[in-house]
Amino acid sequence: MINFTNNRSEGSSWIKWLMLAAAVILVAYCLPRDNKNQYNYEENRPWAYSLLTAPFDIPVRLDSVSAQMVKDSIDRTFEPVYQRDYAADKTIVAEVSNRLESNPSVNLTPGERNQMISLIRKVYEQGIVNAETYNKIQSGRLPSVKMIHDNTTVSIPTKGYLSAREAYSQIDSLLGDQRFHAAIMAVKLPELLNPNVEIDSVNTSRLLADAYQKALAPVGVIQQGERIIDRGDIVTAQLYTILRTYEELGAERGGSTVKTDFYVPLLGKILFLLLLYGALYGYLMFFRSDYFKHTRTMGFIMLITVGFTVFAYGMAAAFSSGLYLVPFTIVAVVVLVFLDSRTAFFCYMISVLACAVSATFPFEFIFVQWLAGLVTIISIKEMTKRSELIRTAAWVFVSYSLGFVAVELLQSGSLSHLSPRMFGYFGVNAVFISFAYIMVFLLEKVFGFTSRVTLVELSDINHPLLKALSEECPGTFQHSMAVSNLATAAANRIGAKVQLVRAGALYHDIGKISNPAFFTENQHGVNPHDALSPAQSAGIIIGHVTDGLRKAEKHKLPAVIRNFIATHHGRGRVRYFFTRYCNAHPGEEVDPAPFTYPGPNPNSRETSILMMADAVEAASRSMSDHSPESVRNLVNKIIDTQINEGLHNDSPISFRDVNAIKDEFASRLVTMFHGRIPYPELQKNAAKAKETV
Repeated sequence: MINFTNNRSEGSSWIKWLMLAAAVILVAYCLPRDNKNQYNYEENRPWAYSLLTAPFDIPVRLDSVSAQMVKDSIDRTFEPVYQRDYAADKTIVAEVSNRLESNPSVNLTPGERNQMISLIRKVYEQGIVNAETYNKIQSGRLPSVKMIHDNTTVSIPTKGYLSAREAYSQIDSLLGDQRFHAAIMAVKLPELLNPNVEIDSVNTSRLLADAYQKALAPVGVIQQGERIIDRGDIVTAQLYTILRTYEELGAERGGSTVKTDFYVPLLGKILFLLLLYGALYGYLMFFRSDYFKHTRTMGFIMLITVGFTVFAYGMAAAFSSGLYLVPFTIVAVVVLVFLDSRTAFFCYMISVLACAVSATFPFEFIFVQWLAGLVTIISIKEMTKRSELIRTAAWVFVSYSLGFVAVELLQSGSLSHLSPRMFGYFGVNAVFISFAYIMVFLLEKVFGFTSRVTLVELSDINHPLLKALSEECPGTFQHSMAVSNLATAAANRIGAKVQLVRAGALYHDIGKISNPAFFTENQHGVNPHDALSPAQSAGIIIGHVTDGLRKAEKHKLPAVIRNFIATHHGRGRVRYFFTRYCNAHPGEEVDPAPFTYPGPNPNSRETSILMMADAVEAASRSMSDHSPESVRNLVNKIIDTQINEGLHNDSPISFRDVNAIKDEFASRLVTMFHGRIPYPELQKNAAKAKETV
């Protein structure tokens, strides 16, 4: 909900056109760039372009699934290359000997020392490997390895290889004696037993790559001029691989598949975006000039449409089918909350069309987004409850899914290639719609707008101002409630903003809190105006408008609510005291200024409704005859007087609206003041007779 009344020509026109230029430049810069003829396609989806023939010979390689199966088969039988460090046993033997001689606590004879060293040499001759390799050997996944000797590869069985732990256990168990065990611990043998058979990663990678290359060699060739794929053909796994090869070879040849001037596609992008955003500007200029006149509103519209477009480009670049993760319907929700449904749908479709150029399947993308946007607009009317977003998210998911299925059936004639992954994207998209609530709150603060959610919160009678009004001015509070009911019914009748009218009516008389006793609805037999002159009394009555604006400012009420306070009497007169003054000064020319409200006059259908409802409800309380004819005459007299005095000249309200409002007021007031059937009194004789019985 945006206030267009405080400054009707806010902003300069050049700022709006500068925003248009900035939007075109930014979106054109972020548009996906293709320096070669790159097609958008997905596996198991129809080919969306015309016949494609090979501009050069294209090798036919295995598709990704088959290639992976071949690689898996090679991996299962491939023998990695290992290398043996023949000097490792000499190094450890020398270290153990030094530690035995230098450690006086070792109590071994020379023969026993030689026995211990001999066992160490023996396990190193068997081969020690790391724990990972040993686990593979034990599980049977590595029955043999390759060794390279004199440029000759030899297959070696791994059955006798030990891990460092197994080698230590074998030495310890063969020596047996406790003195040997003490000697082993003294020299810290476990930390010295390092692997002497380790993988040769360089040669292993080379041999594995050679095996892959031989197994994955091209299985055929598509010759130059031969058909690759035609419109409507399903992109199978094999065709997908061929198309990738075609693009890679085209890039290697310098993008020779299609060679175009850099400036031609750039000019096309700029022209496309100028027409797109120019259409948005044209719609606003000719059909919503009230929006177009205000820079803040235009800034909001351009921010939401351009921002989502740029965000969508980023998602499309980051994820496969990333466009379907972008909750475009948030554009429709946010614009609908602050503006109207037509503008919301127009902005939404502008964002969708701007992003369609980066979609893999533009027709499918536009159709499902159009359907989702339409469902969003229909399902959210005012968004006064958070539960409405949940309901809308569910409907959006359903519309996305049905639209996707419809396009799939239309293009391929079958559901066999339906991608379950897309339904996951639609589900994530629907969940993201909940962020619209946060965006509404943020945009409300940034741009100074008032959403319907805020109006619902303001309509809570526990609001501090309304609570103070009910306690200090109970009569005025009841009057405000009655005016709110009347105005809401009339707004609903003519299609005005019901929630705005309801909130405005509740707060229009809050200025009376400052002097409650000076207003008849709050008086209890004593009228303080009896001691004042008509001019003084009129000043106090008029003051409730300025007092109300001060209170509204203090409590940070939105501008749209303050507008109701300022305009609910417009530039009208305090007719009661003006008439008294004129009667007390016959023949004088009376200055009406002291008896005239400061205004301004109503400037929207909603504020006009409130002025009419306020005057009619107050006057109806002084009626003695509440017959339908009397009520209708009162309504006609009051509203016609306001119109004749020009109080509604600044409002876009129509004569048809006025007639509908009169009819609604009359029927409501007749219902409010309907007579009741009197209850009969119990007669005394009948009561005595009853007691006797």
